[in-house]
Amino acid sequence: MTIEAVIFDWGGTLTPWTSLDPHDAWRAYVSTRHADDDARAAELAVALATAEAARWATVRDSHRAFTTAELIADAEAGHDPSALEAYRGFWVQATRTDPEAAPMLTELRERGLLLGVLSSTAWPAQWHEDWLSRDGVFDLFDACVWSSDLAYTKPHPTAFRAAMDALGMAHPERCVYVGDRPYDDISGAKSVGMKAVLVPHSDIPAVQQVPVDVHPDGVIASLADLPELLADW
Repeated sequence: MTIEAVIFDWGGTLTPWTSLDPHDAWRAYVSTRHADDDARAAELAVALATAEAARWATVRDSHRAFTTAELIADAEAGHDPSALEAYRGFWVQATRTDPEAAPMLTELRERGLLLGVLSSTAWPAQWHEDWLSRDGVFDLFDACVWSSDLAYTKPHPTAFRAAMDALGMAHPERCVYVGDRPYDDISGAKSVGMKAVLVPHSDIPAVQQVPVDVHPDGVIASLADLPELLADW
């Protein structure tokens, strides 16, 4: 059956994987929130990192989505826009779109394919879309879906169906999902009837890995290889 849509994971796929310590991100947050109280800042940084780890463990085990605002509330940190901006600023170093993405996406669009994003993330949609716009690729997508706006993350079927709905796709067998994680991306996509392409170049932390017996429909070493792989699908 003819492929009509290609949906991409964001972190580790469109954006190359970067290994950073999330504690450092929260240290950036608390250095703004408690600039004059080192002890309180250190205590809060630990609380925030612990709350985040607990939320991601829930994602791994039951796929419940969450937002950055919710985990900050979990740590009883309170809302501080300046501190949140410092936190966001820390992560900018890990948000650069793969240079191969734009020409690859352009080629797929020229074939008439619909293009989308589905990402498991706690961050607001606007952050991601600002970064994609900065890198000149946001307008190449027909729809972007972020789990921070959903009840569930990947690999839950409702996340993949939300991406299909955003693209106006009713038939999963006409969709391809491209991602770097066998569990979240490949098994999740195939469980709803999509084809799946693995990009196995991310150093996924052991705590985030879930063993799964699943086989992608294709494997590529780089995003530039995707148009050729899909040429006969």
